[in-house]
Amino acid sequence: METPKVHPYIPIIIGVISVSLSAIMVKLAEAESGVIAFYRMFFSIIIMSPLFFYKYFHELKALSKKDWVFSSIAGIFLAFHFILWFESLNYTSVASSTVLVTLQPLFAFIGTYFFFKEKISIKTIASGVIAILGSFLISWGDFKVSGSALYGDMLALISCALITAYLLFGQDVRKRISLITYTMVVYLVSTICLFFYMLLKGESFGPYPASTWMWFLLLAIIPNLLGHTLFNWAVKYVSTNVISVAILFEPIGAAILAYFVFSEKLIATQVAGGIIVMLGLMFFIIDLKNIKNLFRKKA
Repeated sequence: METPKVHPYIPIIIGVISVSLSAIMVKLAEAESGVIAFYRMFFSIIIMSPLFFYKYFHELKALSKKDWVFSSIAGIFLAFHFILWFESLNYTSVASSTVLVTLQPLFAFIGTYFFFKEKISIKTIASGVIAILGSFLISWGDFKVSGSALYGDMLALISCALITAYLLFGQDVRKRISLITYTMVVYLVSTICLFFYMLLKGESFGPYPASTWMWFLLLAIIPNLLGHTLFNWAVKYVSTNVISVAILFEPIGAAILAYFVFSEKLIATQVAGGIIVMLGLMFFIIDLKNIKNLFRKKA
């Protein structure tokens, strides 16, 4: 496997900052969850198309049946991750929703162990547990266990499992095909899936206010093309576990933004939780085994 020109941690950091804006934009868009998800993916396809058809279209011929199947499954998982997460934001707070969505290590550690036989050190498990505890603490003040908030929390938790599955399938396929081709295939499958979802649900394709169209476009550019696409690039060189733990930074950024945009107040437990998350991440990053395995070589 070739050594990347940019250290994978740099795109991962940019990606985390980008996806932190997602929940805010979703809440500002005046449309149903399926509609927001569809246009987010649709505009991403439109923006990527010129580059893909100019330079990467020929790569489709090299895709194996396994690549098509895995990429398609990843696209479906991504579509329903967006639907469930966006819907959760209608029932619970930004802080609670993003915390639950970013609890990916719980699923990623298990998935990479069973599917890729990746070894998990005691230090990795400990760092993940610390970060997860910090994530829970961030939203402890407004984390409710009844009524509509509980429903929103469950939707966010299921969407967390789906995005982890999406990354796991991508980790396998990205070893064989380029970032642009993989992303284009996955986003296209996701867009088609969301299109039929909207038809079945009877959700409207328009019209919408100009501001909502703007949020649709920004969701495509920032969280998708800067966020998820950078994660797709990095997953070729690092384990899904690395990305999943790094994404735990998302609730911190989202909670801060929600405070300024929606007046969702930050309390002492949320601040303390943010500090604990960062400590857990630092504990994970300095794990010598993870650094050694950062640039995986072909057997």
